[in-house]
Amino acid sequence: MNKRSIEIPAILKIGNGMLEHIGQYLKSGGIDNVVIYFGNGLVDMFGNKVMSSLKEAGVKVSAYCELDTTKIEDIIELAFSIDSKVQGIIGVGGGKVIDVAKYAAYLRKLHFISVPTSASSDGFSSASASLIVNGRRTSVPARLAYGIVVDTAVLKSAPPKFLYSGIGDLVSKISALYDWVYEDAGGYTVLNDCAMMIAKKAVNSFVRTPFDSIQDDLFLKELVDSLAMSGIANEIAGSSAPTSGSEHLISHALDKLLEQPQLHGVQVGIATYLMCLVQEHRYKRVDTIFTSTGFWDYVKTLEMKREDFERAVELAPSIKPHRHTYLHEEMYRERAKQLLYEDARLKEILV
Repeated sequence: MNKRSIEIPAILKIGNGMLEHIGQYLKSGGIDNVVIYFGNGLVDMFGNKVMSSLKEAGVKVSAYCELDTTKIEDIIELAFSIDSKVQGIIGVGGGKVIDVAKYAAYLRKLHFISVPTSASSDGFSSASASLIVNGRRTSVPARLAYGIVVDTAVLKSAPPKFLYSGIGDLVSKISALYDWVYEDAGGYTVLNDCAMMIAKKAVNSFVRTPFDSIQDDLFLKELVDSLAMSGIANEIAGSSAPTSGSEHLISHALDKLLEQPQLHGVQVGIATYLMCLVQEHRYKRVDTIFTSTGFWDYVKTLEMKREDFERAVELAPSIKPHRHTYLHEEMYRERAKQLLYEDARLKEILV
């Protein structure tokens, strides 16, 4: 029989006050010796709470430091300086330090424990890292999280823009999955039904969550749960196809074109609405969730340029030439560019 094994997190703790118990979670998961990488300025904010919890549980901290580099040479040097008795690497912070920790864990075949301090994307649960390789931002294989510990109280302390980014990144699964179905129907790939099911359930569960505020504990837990499920869907599929389609290509193109790009999930969210219009698929649902969460109100303050998105649409297919999303077809690129100037919502949020 043709069998394939996949990894899933052995530790998954999401809720209010989780950070105070990280020591017992790791101990119960069989981890006794760790190194910790913090994002810039986060030792002062969370270091004492993390260290105290680990010490109380009898988990040794062999080393800890703050990091602000994603250069692959720096990470390789860092990874091979880790003591041989260490069992796991904890990454505490945003996307940069999470990427460093998961790639160092990948190099040394150690457990990776993901402790995101913002919910800006699904990167905390994915098995890839965005690093600087030969001066260019590049996606490389990394370690899927052995443990994910998310404290919703910590998420609330982050600037709201990171939540808007997370909302945009999660809702993007709607257009990404439709692209994947389109590729499968055209014979360009074979979709995985299990990965499709999990990614679809993740986004559908989130967009149906009742909330009064995006700071509600239930809303934050649903957001993080669904982002974590997205990472597992990618692991099952063996690619990022379940969670990354034409909307991500537009965002990556913007990263190349703009001197100061916006947060990944914010760019992706706008591109998701555009691509759902092109696909004629669930764009009203996307518009509703972006309106009710305040995502559109935030986007209006950024004064993003319509012409930049037009250029990004044209560049998008070259970002991943091996894919065949809607944007890999000229007729759909032309439709997307037309909608940038004709759709009422896009005329409202872009300048």
